[in-house]
Amino acid sequence: MDSTDKVVILGAGPAGLTAGYELARHGIPACILEQDKVVGGLSRTVDYRGFRFDIGGHRFYTKVAEVQRIWEEILGDHFVERGRLSRIYYRNKFFHYPLRPWNALWGLGPFESCLILFSYLQSQLFPMRPEENFEQWISNRFGRRLFRIFFKTYTEKVLGMPCTEVRAEWAAQRIKNFTLGQAVASLFLRRNGKKKITTLIDRFHYPIHGPGMMWEKLTDRLREHGQELRLQTEVVRLSHDGRRILSVLVKNPPGGSEEIAGSEFISSIPMRGLIRRLDPPAPENVCEAAEQLHYRDFLTVGVIVNRAHLFPDNWIYVHSTEVKVGRIQNYKNWHPEMSADPAKTNLGLEYFCSRGDELWEMSDHKLKDLARRELERLGLARAEECEDCIVIRVPKAYPVYDRDYARYFPVVKTYLENFSNLQLVGRNGQHRYNSQDHSMVTALLAVRNILGGHHDLWSVDTEELNHTEQEAPSVGLSTEPACLKAP
Repeated sequence: MDSTDKVVILGAGPAGLTAGYELARHGIPACILEQDKVVGGLSRTVDYRGFRFDIGGHRFYTKVAEVQRIWEEILGDHFVERGRLSRIYYRNKFFHYPLRPWNALWGLGPFESCLILFSYLQSQLFPMRPEENFEQWISNRFGRRLFRIFFKTYTEKVLGMPCTEVRAEWAAQRIKNFTLGQAVASLFLRRNGKKKITTLIDRFHYPIHGPGMMWEKLTDRLREHGQELRLQTEVVRLSHDGRRILSVLVKNPPGGSEEIAGSEFISSIPMRGLIRRLDPPAPENVCEAAEQLHYRDFLTVGVIVNRAHLFPDNWIYVHSTEVKVGRIQNYKNWHPEMSADPAKTNLGLEYFCSRGDELWEMSDHKLKDLARRELERLGLARAEECEDCIVIRVPKAYPVYDRDYARYFPVVKTYLENFSNLQLVGRNGQHRYNSQDHSMVTALLAVRNILGGHHDLWSVDTEELNHTEQEAPSVGLSTEPACLKAP
């Protein structure tokens, strides 16, 4: 690159910030544009009265050594190992997840367990083909009966559609080919010290003040090294000549607009929004396809409970149709410093919704009342113990793999690949339901491409990164330390 060149990065989530970090390591200037007033994207942490609330739960676990080194370099001793406990609430009982056969047997009873085992064996002998949707994918690996008990209700809460409408790729990326047979085998593999399925990983790293701490500290490091980061800056237009992106037009926080030119562009903003901002517009068929890329929104009701201990889990999946909450985070169990007062507990009740529906449009006051009632109904806390609440809304939290996804997504992807100086990274950038380390790897490889590499960012496989706990794949990353030292 020429000394006057500049890389423009759209979005300051894990992918965008990692790209800026890697560019700084090579002495390449970058301008990172973020519409929100904080960094971290979906991996941020909200501080309310000293109580910290994550946007969902974010375990820091990776098999990519370079990603692990970045995390450790940024936070040092503030990046600690933690244990995991997560359970499913179903029929007024708690079941460990990942499923533990003896725990499930005891909770469901011998008759139901026998029916589940028969259903599993049937699925192995007569799997459903072709395997196109979520229900088929899960049923083929766990049996139809266990699918209905432990997967159907929660998944339909998350995505807001029947499991038969969800493509199988969504399950493959989230459950990593974990099967009931592997759950049973894991009882013995753990004891023998053999490799484990990532879904079963019960130890992970975590910043003591939540995932937002990682990205806030990384932002400080970037600014120390001269990288430009603009918050509350909305990208309203991307000018192009059909082959290259030339510049972006942004709205600045005080008002007014500004044109920012760049030689290379890295985008982690939603693909649909990227297409909408192109000038001149994309062809009509591409615009129509982009409008068919859908997202699921998300809101958290953070609750401060006037009790020191409520339950031991990091989080609980709620598989009950009697309540609207889908998952409950106990941030104090992620790390004690997430709570400002050891005599109190801060919880996050997570509701999956879509803009315009009843939950999303509900007032903050009604949402807080709903959270208090549902905590009491689940037997986790009394309504009068909930002394304060905060509502956090998160649009476009989950790219949706619906029935038409495979038809429209390639149209958008193929068109955007025509721009030689534009690379798409991260969850929304690639419209891919992935993890933090996958987003970071795509960002690192995007920078390597700017430096002259030839990496296919779409070939970075989430299953390769997460399927089993083995030696990390290289995925095109160097083995040299990727640390950006303080000046």
